[in-house]
Amino acid sequence: MTSLRKPTASWAVNCPVRDVLDRCGDRWSILVLHSLESGTLRFTVLKKTIGDISQRMLAKTLRRLQEDGFVSRRVYPTVPPQVDYSLTPLGRSLMQQIGHLVAWADAHHQEVRAARETYKAENGADSESLDLAGKTEA
Repeated sequence: MTSLRKPTASWAVNCPVRDVLDRCGDRWSILVLHSLESGTLRFTVLKKTIGDISQRMLAKTLRRLQEDGFVSRRVYPTVPPQVDYSLTPLGRSLMQQIGHLVAWADAHHQEVRAARETYKAENGADSESLDLAGKTEA
């Protein structure tokens, strides 16, 4: 979840919440981390587990998660190379916290979808066409 503008205030640049959420709060990171909770997976298995992620985006997401210390990557010297990914202790620690959010999302998903449909019906707008200020895009 990258913002349109980079923060310039020193408190914003150094904010640990912004820093961590910016990196793990994108579209794919939590799904990748959640998939790895079951154990070590090969790239192709991970891609199949998530389903609708492109190979390029999965590789990019894994690199970012590895850079932040959430995921470890192990390459085996085979032909073709076998690459396994797993959660690090830091990644498991994060997922213990994210697990509460995942459980909440599972429990309340239908309510959220119903609220979206109600909003669309009452406002005559597709919620994805609204910008952050609540104005429809031109």
